[in-house]
Amino acid sequence: MVDINKVWDKARPQLESQLGKVVYDTWISPLSPSSMRQDTLVLQAPDSFFKDWVEKHYKGAIRAAVQQTNKKQFEVELTADSAPLAKSALSQPPKEGRHRSAEISESSSLNPRYTFENFVIGPSNRHAHAYSLAVAESPAKAYNPLFIYGGVGLGKTHLIQAICHHIKNNRGQNAKICYIPSERFTNELIDAIQRHSTSAFRQKYRNADILVIDDIHFIAGKESTQEEFFHTFNTLYDAHKQIVICSDRPPKEIANLQDRLVSRFGWGLTTDIQPPDLETRVAILKKKIEREPVSVPDDVIFFIAQLIKTNIRELEGALIRTIAYSLLEEKPITLSLAQEVLKDLLKEPKKLITVDFIQRCVAEEFGVSLHDLKTKRRQKTVVLPRQVAMYISRELTELSLPEIGECFGGKDHTTVLHSCNKIKDLLNSNPEFKDRVERVINTIQQ
Repeated sequence: MVDINKVWDKARPQLESQLGKVVYDTWISPLSPSSMRQDTLVLQAPDSFFKDWVEKHYKGAIRAAVQQTNKKQFEVELTADSAPLAKSALSQPPKEGRHRSAEISESSSLNPRYTFENFVIGPSNRHAHAYSLAVAESPAKAYNPLFIYGGVGLGKTHLIQAICHHIKNNRGQNAKICYIPSERFTNELIDAIQRHSTSAFRQKYRNADILVIDDIHFIAGKESTQEEFFHTFNTLYDAHKQIVICSDRPPKEIANLQDRLVSRFGWGLTTDIQPPDLETRVAILKKKIEREPVSVPDDVIFFIAQLIKTNIRELEGALIRTIAYSLLEEKPITLSLAQEVLKDLLKEPKKLITVDFIQRCVAEEFGVSLHDLKTKRRQKTVVLPRQVAMYISRELTELSLPEIGECFGGKDHTTVLHSCNKIKDLLNSNPEFKDRVERVINTIQQ
């Protein structure tokens, strides 16, 4: 009986050598052998997107590698592990215009280190990386728009800048690439209005072939900016131009963002990046050390990786602090030295309680959706949990009433105050309700 794992393992090294490490890690490594049907090796992809992409771009190379390394005429078939992703709105290739060399607007904002080659792939970011690479290899042909979201310091900016670098350097694309943080987009719009030069502003962005917007959540609540971006989005999308957007939260959770923008952001693919696991954090640190002039022992690497778990910037910052201290004091890097340098991080931090976490705990306790807490729905089953979440937010955070209101879909401060007073009255008059709210508070503070 044929051992399918051995058949596949023989082909792997040849595929990595032939396709390169980035392509191999992104598209080949996630594949796993699932069965052998006569002389057909069946490989399982993580989802239907992987299956379709690998079939189109790499199936021939896989078949050849399997046949050559096993010295047998195997065929290859691909299947998807899970239900297919919702089919995105596919765009057609950009219309050919006059020939021009690739250029990047706001290129000074691009970090030269933010490339796909320098991005460390792990379970927490594998899909976001794969989709970004797919867009970079085929702008406006795969997912449009591509919307990436995740917490601070997890690699969103790295990925969207890597798309720009890849199009400019790796593919030699004759394209005009425009990368800009949304805050700068807003500032430029304000400046254009003041200088009566809005036509030049619009021409700059609406003539782009690839528009990449960082931190789109900053346009929330800015009506003029949203209006301008809405029309810019429509112009580019209708012209089959690629749009890439990133945010710290999914579109539906961005308060004070127009519904029509939320809808358009969902036309393509939305994917997230989660905090990296221990193995990925170790790999990130080792990648960082490759560019440093010192050697860092493994026990120090694991110490830093276990110390900082949720923010890659802080993770790399802790490594840089340790290296800098070692060079300054002319001491070798040891575990005791790292512990001394990072002793401020070893102290048990006070738990940071956010409104988002409060909302999630309340939603789970009362059996409502997180989205409902942020909408204007007036059903009793939604209003009471929303008021509870506002009350707890006032009790456990330092936010002002208007700031709390912003987290609940833009409620004003009087609404928040009324909600807090109502919950206080209920706590005094209803022991069962009081026990329920205290249970939520205990869960939040644990």
